[in-house]
Amino acid sequence: MKTFGVFVKEKRIEKKITLREFCRQAELDPSNWSKIERKLLQPPKSRFVLEIIAKILKMKKGSEEYNTLFDLAAISFVPKDLIEDEKVLEKLPVFFRTVRGEPPTREELEKLINIIREG
Repeated sequence: MKTFGVFVKEKRIEKKITLREFCRQAELDPSNWSKIERKLLQPPKSRFVLEIIAKILKMKKGSEEYNTLFDLAAISFVPKDLIEDEKVLEKLPVFFRTVRGEPPTREELEKLINIIREG
């Protein structure tokens, strides 16, 4: 599974924004941001900062990539023992979409039902 830092770095490079320019626009420290992209520091918890990042990367609010940005930031704060369970990790995006009020797809719902039945 892709991490928050890797996801943002890929999007930043896709948009041809250097790390220094990205940090200048977001008013972030380049040294610390580099550590986030390299998975040495956790992503920001602040919704305000995440929204600034989404805006700089031209992510439309509610789009798949916008939601992924927020999901990956949230996953970074989920206890490690849950993330290490592949079944749980696989379902976290469904959980986050449901929390946002977006219904899971039929296929996702069926997989979740099967996991519950097996468990």
